Amino acid sequence: MVTDIFPFRLHLDPTTLAGISLWALALYLGFFPVGEWVTVQLGRWFNYAERSLYTPAEFERTRSGRESLNALYASVFSIVPFLGAGGLCNYGVEIGLGRSWSVSVGMIACIGCGIYELGRRSVQSDAD
Repeated sequence: MVTDIFPFRLHLDPTTLAGISLWALALYLGFFPVGEWVTVQLGRWFNYAERSLYTPAEFERTRSGRESLNALYASVFSIVPFLGAGGLCNYGVEIGLGRSWSVSVGMIACIGCGIYELGRRSVQSDAD
């Protein structure tokens, strides 16, 4: 089991994890251009860091496959800052309103930010 790996007991409360995840999703939707910028920057950094591991001939031969894999890694790791910010928002709600409100307010934030993102995309497509 996973608990056998660590020499200490790691207790993760499901309510806290749900609240953090909901807040992270809300922030990701609400600040979508920032999330997209983070993904692009991480992709650029992964491609730059990997370039030094190969000779120029090998680098150009396998470039498209590695860039695709780096884009996948960048999109997965771009969630990490939003998880951190979601943890801070969830902690603030738990301190301010109590533990029972953390998931409810996270859901309300997800719905609000989802509606905002739909409206933003609609206005953006009308302008194009």
